[in-house]
Amino acid sequence: QVQLVESGGGLVQAGGSLRLSCAASGRTFSSDNMGWFRQPPGKEREFVAAKNWGAGNTFYADSVKGRFTISRNNAKNTVYLQMNSLKPEDTAVYYCAAARLGRTGLTRRSTYDFWGQGTQVTVSS
Repeated sequence: QVQLVESGGGLVQAGGSLRLSCAASGRTFSSDNMGWFRQPPGKEREFVAAKNWGAGNTFYADSVKGRFTISRNNAKNTVYLQMNSLKPEDTAVYYCAAARLGRTGLTRRSTYDFWGQGTQVTVSS
């Protein structure tokens, strides 16, 4: 079984930064296909960022391009989402997700096999 545990959320003022972490564990887990999604209050869960490290493809939602960066530390089996220039509309519960090797369509929720429990990010104006 794969476990994903997010951390790093919190309250920040507009213009500030946060770095979310997603620690992954599991017997046959590969972090090659990882993504971040978010669910704003009263809205559907939406795509934020994803990367296929094997192919070197990176994807970002238009709303976060230039402000958010997805990265990973292989030694720690941890994926990060660096969030800069935060806006009140970035307020949401943020989830990391992992997809099995060979999956495509990393911007879609249905692609992912494993999900974390989420971490709250609140951006005040």
